[in-house]
Amino acid sequence: MNYNQAQQRVHDLKKFYKNLLWFGIVAAIIFADDIFKKGFHLSLWNGSIILTIWGIILTVKAVKLFIFDSEWEQGIIEKEMKRTKEPIQF
Repeated sequence: MNYNQAQQRVHDLKKFYKNLLWFGIVAAIIFADDIFKKGFHLSLWNGSIILTIWGIILTVKAVKLFIFDSEWEQGIIEKEMKRTKEPIQF
């Protein structure tokens, strides 16, 4: 991993953690508002659907950031090169 890739990864991690922090803050506000207004009867349409969609997006970003990173990509490229045993034309 060169300097530019490392810098981009740190930038992506920083963005992800900021999004995760904002998700937690907004979720706490929405759930607290629901609990104070309706008790413990949470409704799907009063913000929970937004949190669900936002949570799915954060999950996809986390998988991309932590599982399918550049090292994973490099490993797949190396396996493919070994499998075909042909030089890659750039």
